[in-house]
Formats: sequence, C-alpha cells, structure tokens
Amino acid sequence: MNKEIYLDYAANTPVDREVLRAFDEATMQYFGNPNSTHKLGLEAKNRIDEASSNIMNCIQSELHLNGNFEMIYTSGSSESNNLAIKGVCRTYRENGRHIITSFLEHSSVSGPLSSLKDQGYEVDVVNILPNGKVDVQAIRELMRKDTVLVSICSVDGELGTIQPIEEIAQIVKEYPNCMFHVDATQSIGKIKMNFENVDLITFAPHKFYGLNGFGALLKRKEIVLEPLIHGGTSTSLYRSGTPVTGQIVAMEKALELAIQEEDNRFAYVSSLNRYLRENLAKYDKVQINSLDERNPYILNLGVKEVKATDFKKELEKYGVCVSIKSACSVTATPSRSVMAMTKDRKRAFSSWRISLSHLTTKEELEKFMEIFDVCYQSMTT
Repeated sequence: MNKEIYLDYAANTPVDREVLRAFDEATMQYFGNPNSTHKLGLEAKNRIDEASSNIMNCIQSELHLNGNFEMIYTSGSSESNNLAIKGVCRTYRENGRHIITSFLEHSSVSGPLSSLKDQGYEVDVVNILPNGKVDVQAIRELMRKDTVLVSICSVDGELGTIQPIEEIAQIVKEYPNCMFHVDATQSIGKIKMNFENVDLITFAPHKFYGLNGFGALLKRKEIVLEPLIHGGTSTSLYRSGTPVTGQIVAMEKALELAIQEEDNRFAYVSSLNRYLRENLAKYDKVQINSLDERNPYILNLGVKEVKATDFKKELEKYGVCVSIKSACSVTATPSRSVMAMTKDRKRAFSSWRISLSHLTTKEELEKFMEIFDVCYQSMTT
C-alpha cells in the first residue's frame, strides 16, 4: 500500500509535538476549574492570564494592531465568525442592517450572513476581480450610512489570494457606525499582514500545528457583542463556559512556534510552490487558478474538461490527499471562489487545491508529480 502524500494542510495541520507536550503538562498541572476561588482554581486562572497575555502580545506585534483588544476563546473559527457577525449585527441593529461581504468567504461567514438576511438584514456581496482579489472600489461604492459590518477574509481558503485588508480598512474607517471583521484563519501564523484598522479578527490554532476544537475572536474592547452562548463564567462576558487551561496554553505554544519560524517556513514553502508551478506548466490542459504568488501555501489548479471530483478520486488511488474546495464546503458544487474570479462554470467544476507545509518534502512532491502524470495521461487521452 502506498504511503499517503498529504497535500491538504489548509484544511488541517498535524499537531506539533511541543504543542501537545504543553497541553499535556498544563492539563495535568492546572486541573482546577479557573472559575473556582480556591488555590488550584486560582493557579489555573493565573496560568490562563499569563498565556492570554503572551498570545495577545504575539498577535498585536504580528498584525500591527493599534488600540485595546479583548481575546474571546471559542470552539474554533466557525464559532468565532458566527459570534463576530451575529454579535455585531444584533447589538448595533439600530445603526443599520446593511452588511458587505465577498464570494470568497468560508461557509462559517456566508452561513450566518444568510441567516441574518432571512431576518431582514441586507447583504451585498462584492465582486471578485480577475486577479482573485475583492474589488475595493466596489466596496467603496457599496458603503452606506446604515452599513454596520464589512466581513472579508485575509486569505481566501481556496485560491490563497491575499486580500487588500489595509485598503478596505481605510474605507471602513470613514464610517463610524461600521465595523470591519476579518476571518484570518488562513493567514495568522503563516503570512505577515497589517491589520492596523481592523475591528474583529478570527483565527484557530489547528491551521498552524495547534489543537483542533479551539479558536479565538479578537475584538476591540469598546465593541459590544450579543453572545451566542449564555450562562456561566468564562474569560470573557461574551462567551460562557469553563475555560480550558490546556487548550489556551497549547495555543500559546503553537502561536509562539509559528511566528518564530514564520520566515523560514515561508521561504521553504515558496521553493516547493515554485517547483510545482514549473512542473505543472509542462501540461497543456493544466490551468493554474492561484494567481497571487505571494502566498505559497495554497495552489489551486484544474485540468481542462476533467471534473475535480474525478481527478481527486484518481489521485486517491495512489494515496494523494488533496481538497476540491475548503473542507467545510458543500460537495458536488463548483468552487465558489474560482467561479467568482473566472466566471467560468466548467473551470470552477474542474478546480482543486494543493496546500503545502514546511513538513512537505521535495521527495513527496517529486512522487506527486509522477502520480499526477499517470492520472493526467489516463484522464485526458
């Protein structure tokens, strides 16, 4: 049996051994409930406070944040996105019910927006330019006095396009009743970006070798959110539930390692991405959809006239693991991002994603190209 070649790191990353060790040690040592007032509870709370301070310092520096932010721990980016979007829109509904987003967003952004639309909110979805970026000028034209939220991802999970967050933030800043939410799940720990004027930021450690089932929402302290979960004390008023000391300490370690190694990992993965692009360019029917080469972690492509589902199944016979779209997307539908960028339905149906890591080896990619060639020849002739 073939050893699997894992090329789906944008969906999930394996936990780093140091992160797992930090979780294990914290769980064993700080087993008291952080909400309890006895000695063991206070020790757990103090460790959480220390880890939270370190996480905040890392994030503030990495994203060039200005102002005071609060960290809200959640079960993952999906909950964080829901809390940010629903929390803002419900709290500030008297200021307006107009929202702006894009076709590139994860389902945990488009889902709550659809729910709000059913409740009477107006949602404008901004166009995507041929280079994969959101149309900034269109956002400017769509902004209104009753716009309460703009929600745009920092990096699209299917194409890997780095979005013009700084430009969008400057536009939103001109509207005092509007807040800017960024789903940064695919960028934090991987790519340096400036979030100076962003109001709410979502991320999760399982994208940078941390643990699954955990996430965070950063928000400016002056912003009030209507909670999704009520009842019980936690680290924040906006999300009830007993804080999990081990998870928070594990996130601290995962973020520390990711930022510490960010430049080296970026350079290495860039070399892998170049290798793939150079070799895939030899095939006439290959279409590269990832046009923003500044992000080496994601490479979206397709083979003309071959459905992505069929090509993926063929690759799986040889132990190659890739994604057609983001892992949380609805199956048997075209890539929303590729469709928005190219306006080509056939191309969107043929598109699939390779996502890379510093753990990916050159030998794996050489083997992948051998397998790709076999699959390509059998499916295009």
